[in-house]
Amino acid sequence: MSGSSGLLAEGQDLRIVGFLCNWCSYGGADTAGVARFEQPTDLRVIRVPCSGRIDPLFIARALLSGADGVLVSGCHPRDCHYAEGNFYARRRFEMLKQFLSVTGIDPERFHYTWVSASEGQRWQDVVTSFTERIHKLGPAPKMSGGTGYDEECLKEIAAAVSCGEQCPCHKEKA
Repeated sequence: MSGSSGLLAEGQDLRIVGFLCNWCSYGGADTAGVARFEQPTDLRVIRVPCSGRIDPLFIARALLSGADGVLVSGCHPRDCHYAEGNFYARRRFEMLKQFLSVTGIDPERFHYTWVSASEGQRWQDVVTSFTERIHKLGPAPKMSGGTGYDEECLKEIAAAVSCGEQCPCHKEKA
């Protein structure tokens, strides 16, 4: 599946970062894997406690650090393990989409969705269609002053996500 676009050499992956909710979307990705659904290999997963934990700056930083696309997936609304984390997330992500175009980043390089742990087929559809979209867009243009794709930056973002239980949706239930 990877490298299926005519824009890239056969077998060349793009750098797509996926922030997946521990309780639902990570389980949905696992369900797809257990069922052996064919999936693109471009996605680098960062497992998060809740989509509500994702600061939009994590997404912007990943894109500014050279990621070609960012996918966020969490529990369906009203099914959030933390009751309302995905409602916080949805508001933040809609604002982020408006902000991205101001920064010169194509908002099409960012997508958020909801996938439950039992929806392996839905996960496959989501990750495949988003990866195809990113392949059509091609590699992200280098930002001025940027050094290109930075794997260390992704590790720093993952560490920041894992230590941040202070977001509003986790204060009472963590």
